Amino acid sequence: MLPIRYVEPVFRPPSEAESLILPVTDGCSWNQCTFCEMYTAPQKKFRAREEDEVLDSIRLTGQRYGDQVRRVFLADGDALVLPTRRLLGILEAIRTHLPAVRRISAYCLARNLRKKSQAEIDQLVAAGLKMIYLGAESGDDQVLAAVKKGETFDSTREALDKLGSAGITRSVMILNGLGGKVYSQQHAENSARLANATQPEYLATLVVSFPKGEQRFRADFPEWEPLTQPELFVEMEQFLSSLDLKRTVFRSDHASNWLVLKGTLGADKERLLAQIRQAIAAPDEAHLRPGWARGL
Repeated sequence: MLPIRYVEPVFRPPSEAESLILPVTDGCSWNQCTFCEMYTAPQKKFRAREEDEVLDSIRLTGQRYGDQVRRVFLADGDALVLPTRRLLGILEAIRTHLPAVRRISAYCLARNLRKKSQAEIDQLVAAGLKMIYLGAESGDDQVLAAVKKGETFDSTREALDKLGSAGITRSVMILNGLGGKVYSQQHAENSARLANATQPEYLATLVVSFPKGEQRFRADFPEWEPLTQPELFVEMEQFLSSLDLKRTVFRSDHASNWLVLKGTLGADKERLLAQIRQAIAAPDEAHLRPGWARGL
């Protein structure tokens, strides 16, 4: 019997493939974003796990695998919704029972950081929290409102600045195509403006997709029309052109992306722009990911 109880489906960032996935909540406390299908299953209704269950899971995992675990990812959608006291208890238990752990990370909603002071974030870092994945999705307020993200440019920037001030490594995600045809340019430009203002350590782009259909998304965003493959590349070119980053690891290699882009910004900006411009001008020569391999 596993020492940890999982409620399917379980999600984690690609870079957490070798991490212990430790659920401290089930689902997402917001769960209103119309583009997101991650936590819509009936069994994923949001709840904070009982404190004793989480601490017992850590203790039992330590007894079985204690010296083998190097990384821990706090699941599900927004572990930082928990009170700081509870999070500090979880981090202390990890230090006690999993002493080989070198990195603890989590997803985070910007809204949850508004409830925590800078001193609280600093405490969490001192206790071992090292990395946060924040789905900004867009830096454009019209797009964010249309998809019911519950955030604005300013609220997302405030959260990222609070994390940065504490020394947490920040991985920010932007959704290529989220604004559709009508908002494509402003989505690209304002998303770049958000990245420029906050200078995250990691930045990633995914292509918005709807494996379960677009009905829920279109109900609140009826004017949305999906970008064609060439239009997605044009939007990406606008986004990259507008970026002014000093030292950010950039990845556009999720299964949803037609064109794989990897580099460090700004050192590799011109190379990445050359790749995307080649894809626009001559897609047959751009080594695009075939449709069947996009994992949607």
